[in-house]
Amino acid sequence: MATPIKRIEKDFLLKVLYDEQIPIMYLKNRSEYVLLVEKPTKGQIFFKADRAIEGLKIRKKIDLMFDYRGQVILFSVEVSSFKDEHIIAPAPEFLYKNLDRSFSRVQTPQDLQVQFTFLGDRFSLSYPKVPEYESGTLGEFVQNLDPRNLSGLIDQMATWIKGYASGYKLVIFKDVKPDSTEERIIAETGKTFYLPVTLAGFPQMDPYPKKRLITEDIFKRYLESTGVDLQFVNDACARFVKNKFDSGIFSDAWIPILFQEYVIGYIHVWINTEGKRPFDFTTIDTLHQFAKILAFSLKMNGYFEHGKIKKETFDGKVVDISASGLLFAYPNSSFSHTLLPDSELSVKLIAPRRTVNANARIVRRYKDNSQGYFGCRFLDMEPEDLRFLFEYIYGKPFTDKDAIFLSGQV
Repeated sequence: MATPIKRIEKDFLLKVLYDEQIPIMYLKNRSEYVLLVEKPTKGQIFFKADRAIEGLKIRKKIDLMFDYRGQVILFSVEVSSFKDEHIIAPAPEFLYKNLDRSFSRVQTPQDLQVQFTFLGDRFSLSYPKVPEYESGTLGEFVQNLDPRNLSGLIDQMATWIKGYASGYKLVIFKDVKPDSTEERIIAETGKTFYLPVTLAGFPQMDPYPKKRLITEDIFKRYLESTGVDLQFVNDACARFVKNKFDSGIFSDAWIPILFQEYVIGYIHVWINTEGKRPFDFTTIDTLHQFAKILAFSLKMNGYFEHGKIKKETFDGKVVDISASGLLFAYPNSSFSHTLLPDSELSVKLIAPRRTVNANARIVRRYKDNSQGYFGCRFLDMEPEDLRFLFEYIYGKPFTDKDAIFLSGQV
């Protein structure tokens, strides 16, 4: 992920750009411009380009990059004035390093057409939705289970749970809607409600890289959303946990069953036997695997067929593109809401001399009042297609030197 550089280091790098006359690259319309900083940067930054930049305008934002000791640095400035090859702009507020894309983004060539199609089956269902997409990978856990045998799978899960819990409950939100506090919060967040020891309360931190637990902060924000006044939130949280313990629950976990962007149900396990070992992260991990294979089994058995969406190609307005991904816009709509992070798309890049077929994953999204914007990363593009795309959008041969310079992973 791109990391903003702290102020002291930023000031140092801006000074180095002038002192060492480090070349700065600007890519536009398949042309490469090289800029140097003319004066020390104090409030304003003064550039001299190797030639006049075609189409430059006042208030135009330009994206620049340079290589400092093997680390690619990216920043943007807004042009305040220019004459011939001389450009003046306010000093950049941020510089970024650790770029998570492998090549610099440029404006999309005018003669490039781009078409998108969802990879795999997509569904429109009446279950609660969360703003993330759950991929269908199952890992090695499935090797000892038969996802086609739904009832056998549930029996195996129940047998395993008996060794760790006092009791369990499996609920699918088909004929019932989320009602209890636990059901509503997991339906809204898609995260696991986990009280390893009820007297100790909610986890303070979530150790998972892709966050999956309802922490104390998340639960308190949920209480606020239900109308609990901020000054009473701490008491309400403590009272909720104490009521669990008073009712005889010593360890408690509610694991959502996620299918794509839907929370289709949950697995609830609890311990109400004194002295029994509380649930740990190993237990939670295994239950997450069971939840994944349950969702996969339901799909295999046709449980969601009524909601399958017909596959259709759609056009998005490509804002910018690189050899490793692109950013496209699509009007806000019920369809754009299905374009979630981790969704995978088939992308057809139609250029005058060649058509490149690739797969891409949505890695980020944001929106304004009228459109959603979706950043995609290409997946396993064929080497010859990568070379063609590079040379097509940057207007120069693909060399090892260019790959090293443009790489955000050096």
